[in-house]
Amino acid sequence: MLAPYAFRPEESRGRRYPEPRHRYRDDFQRDRDRVVHSRAFRRLEDKTQVFTRRYSDHFRNRLTHTIEVSQVSRTIAAVLGLNEDLVEALALVHDVGHPPFGHAGEHALDIAMQAHGDRFDHNLHALRIVERFEQRYADFPGLNLTFEVREGIIKHSRDYAAKDFPQLAEYVLDQRPPLEAQLIDLTDEIAYNTADLDDGLEARILEIDQIREAVPVFARSYAEAERAHSSAAEKLKFNEALKLVLDRLVSDLLENSRNVILNAGVDSADDVRRCPRRLFAFSPEVEAERRQIKDFLYQNLYFSPMLRQDKEQGEQIISDLFQYFMDSRGSLPESYQEKARHEPLHRIVCDYLAGMTDSYIQDQHRHFCAAG
Repeated sequence: MLAPYAFRPEESRGRRYPEPRHRYRDDFQRDRDRVVHSRAFRRLEDKTQVFTRRYSDHFRNRLTHTIEVSQVSRTIAAVLGLNEDLVEALALVHDVGHPPFGHAGEHALDIAMQAHGDRFDHNLHALRIVERFEQRYADFPGLNLTFEVREGIIKHSRDYAAKDFPQLAEYVLDQRPPLEAQLIDLTDEIAYNTADLDDGLEARILEIDQIREAVPVFARSYAEAERAHSSAAEKLKFNEALKLVLDRLVSDLLENSRNVILNAGVDSADDVRRCPRRLFAFSPEVEAERRQIKDFLYQNLYFSPMLRQDKEQGEQIISDLFQYFMDSRGSLPESYQEKARHEPLHRIVCDYLAGMTDSYIQDQHRHFCAAG
């Protein structure tokens, strides 16, 4: 049973190219399936989340992170009576626009694009992927996803000003996205904050005592884990503590958002759109704890000396290849050369590089740039 404020499939604004209804799947279930079967989704397996495979193949990559976001999102959606199929589709597609080498790759592409008066935005790139680059169907370009999934791709994590993004005018930028899309931004944070503590410890960049000292919510959880499992190995106590932190974040987001939604008096998905602010939020206390975890990770993991080499190498590879293809457009695949006849070359080069996996872009760099 869907809650009154959930988004119903029959309320969808439909697809860009009309299609007959499926016999036993609604439109959001079909969108989910199209994402899962897309090439861009498969490529997430070889795209860095935080750690490259130089460390180990045990660490999260973009694909495993995406699966974890989907799991947390569906759990909350089920309890709150949201549309689980729409939530799952949005969770699975939310990172398909990320380039190789994680945020280092995104930063390098953005810098390269700024030199041409443009920017790189992984949400907008994801929209280009599902609208144009995925070629699986004879009747239309892209995946022909529903309006609500396309809208959620660009609006799940931020609001875009209509005056700055006129090309997005169809996505009702003056309105909030449905709750199913609003949820994804915060479950994304829950997933990577807890996972990065786990992987950081596994990589021996972080230490348990260091985390306990700087992150009070973890310290309390670890103390509880010690009381319950006094004879367990230290890593297992850590696992139990992290589980408690994850449960606290998820439970608070669920309960606090339920109260916010009820207090807002929304009785339909249209009411949600007209709200002056987003309705998914942590309580003030847990929001402060979330920020402490995030600040700790920025200070001690993401910019740590052990990860600096990979970040700098990734940025250099993207910078080198971007300039190479700008100077040698004839080396681009024919399909991209054709696209460059209709769009600026820098945008096409960006599209090409952003779609690559970590291993493929390194192969391309060795092939085209090693001699330089």
